[in-house]
Amino acid sequence: MKEATIKLKIDQVEIVHEKMVSSGSSVFVDYLGLTVAEMTELRRNLYNADCEIKVVKNNILKRAAHKAGFEGLDDSLKGPSAVAFSKDGNTASKIIYDFIKKCDRLEVKAGVVEGKVIDNKELKIIANLPNKEGMISMFLSVLQAPIRNFACAIKAVAEKN
Repeated sequence: MKEATIKLKIDQVEIVHEKMVSSGSSVFVDYLGLTVAEMTELRRNLYNADCEIKVVKNNILKRAAHKAGFEGLDDSLKGPSAVAFSKDGNTASKIIYDFIKKCDRLEVKAGVVEGKVIDNKELKIIANLPNKEGMISMFLSVLQAPIRNFACAIKAVAEKN
């Protein structure tokens, strides 16, 4: 019986470790005080954005984080914990911080973005950044501006003559 329990915990650590390593970001939250309806809404919001959230025991989270090489999470992992996984660097944190605007009982503990452990303040800054496609679009518009201005200047000269 005890061996089966140990095997189950080892399997849980391995699953969480794989998710931490393969995801672009992991956001650790304290969900204490959320109603079932609020937690369901948060899960649905994350699921619709191709993210997921799991309630995991702190001991499992700590072991998985150590195995992944993410040092500095132990102090944050106290009390009830859930972890949201996202494929990119900011989708899960963006959804969680948007949810906090409606329900302030959800508290962000820490996060891991692109393999780096960050605190709540840094995670909030990352959550306010546009996603990858938005950044690429902004970059391309900056590159396009000089060419567009040059074309408008040539057109103005041609129309004047």
